[in-house]
Amino acid sequence: MSEKHLKFRYAERKDTALILKFIKELAAYEKMEHEVIATEAVLEEWIFDKKKAEVIFAVVDNEEIGFALFFHNFSTFLGRAGLYLEDLYVKPKYRGNGYGKGILKKLAQIAVERGCGRLEWWCLDWNKPSIDFYLSLGAEPMEDWTVYRIAGDTLKQLSVK
Repeated sequence: MSEKHLKFRYAERKDTALILKFIKELAAYEKMEHEVIATEAVLEEWIFDKKKAEVIFAVVDNEEIGFALFFHNFSTFLGRAGLYLEDLYVKPKYRGNGYGKGILKKLAQIAVERGCGRLEWWCLDWNKPSIDFYLSLGAEPMEDWTVYRIAGDTLKQLSVK
């Protein structure tokens, strides 16, 4: 990768369709297309109106070649916010050139500039190429933790119990 060719820009409201396109491409890679119910209207509301997440695009030769969607979480033990990376995606033809590392480096810079205590994300257990990549950067798997989720009808039911 030639870092001088990799640039970043924050997404704007007019980029909502591109954000959804990248989300769908990532879902296809993860064999989870059936789980994408997001729409442009929903993304626009939550990213740009409610400001609950941010998106940066990786740009090479004026083309968006990947993206990262992230938001702040909070660590009570650290007493400060962290950055949580929800999605990182690089178009297949651009993989293997260091652009994924460039995106993570940019996110680390954002976290440090904002005084965050950490940068974290989840990775599917079967995604060995990504796991190997993350380990090569010094990321540590959180082996003592299990992710739990309540969603959909279960979430609605719990809210009225």
